[in-house]
Amino acid sequence: MALPIVAINPVAVLAAAIVGYIVGFVWYGPLFGKAWMRLMKLDPKNMKKEGMAGKMVVGFIATVVMTYVLAYMLAATQATVFADALMTGFMIWLGFFAATMLGQVLWEGKPTKLYALNVLHYLVVLLVASAVIAYV
Repeated sequence: MALPIVAINPVAVLAAAIVGYIVGFVWYGPLFGKAWMRLMKLDPKNMKKEGMAGKMVVGFIATVVMTYVLAYMLAATQATVFADALMTGFMIWLGFFAATMLGQVLWEGKPTKLYALNVLHYLVVLLVASAVIAYV
């Protein structure tokens, strides 16, 4: 069975990616940045030395890819109404982020608090991105 051919609004994808990236900037910055660095055992001084610009560019590209796939899934499932888009974003989060990222706790020994911080970030990003794509 072939994937359905659907129309994807590139403006909506880019807008959702920008908004999602801003959410990440705020989430891992002023809101939970210190807690995240502590849980990851990172030294802020070393992070500045590593050069964040390149990582931020790659991170944004990854966010564009994620929002493109989200837009595809919303179009393929015909989830164009706000509530349907949010439910689709939630289900994608539940099945592909919450479930799979749990392996970081189970097999990598990462703290449960770090899992919660990271996975909730993706919940917010997917819900906001779903809303933007449905609206634009």
